[in-house]
Amino acid sequence: MKNLTTVLPVLILFIVLINSGCADSSKVNRETKSTDTQVKEINTKGKTDLSKNIYDIKVRTMEGEEKNLSDYKGKVLMIVNVASHCGYTSQYEGLEKIYQQYKDKGFEVLAFPCNDFGGQEPGTNDEIRTFCESKYNVTFPLFDKLKVLGKDKSPLYARLTENSDPSGDIGWNFEKFIIDKNGNIVSRFMSKSKPDSEEVTKAIEALLN
Repeated sequence: MKNLTTVLPVLILFIVLINSGCADSSKVNRETKSTDTQVKEINTKGKTDLSKNIYDIKVRTMEGEEKNLSDYKGKVLMIVNVASHCGYTSQYEGLEKIYQQYKDKGFEVLAFPCNDFGGQEPGTNDEIRTFCESKYNVTFPLFDKLKVLGKDKSPLYARLTENSDPSGDIGWNFEKFIIDKNGNIVSRFMSKSKPDSEEVTKAIEALLN
């Protein structure tokens, strides 16, 4: 009995220490998991933001010079694939109209000729520029002809079509993407939406204000 009286306090102390250790270990595990989750959330958010941003992409001017889209930081952009022999070609008028209307407020139109739809943009860069300037008095930037479909799709249009709402391939010439002052893809308008329509200009004005 005397031995039991001596051993019992030691046994109780041992059990208390084990339970305390388990509790501390469980707390550490919970804190570690919580930290891991927070890191994953931060990484996921960073990835999402990056996927909707175009500032890391480079394009080419009609003169063949490389242009960083980050050069347009602080401006609202409309990016549009254009063609000279399309049923929507007359939208050049609307594009020039809104460019003149908003350019002093920090707005730019970036036009990218494309021959992916019905061979409606077969000309050279010089021919395209001459056509735009002589017929529609275009003064906004025209860029090197590119691909918006297939395995040769440009990095810009891969980014735009995968991260816009709605997402998916370009359906025809004169689709329009609106980019905010931080380079993020904000809106997408189909070919039938005229550049100077109320729905488009409202989207532009909301970002300029």
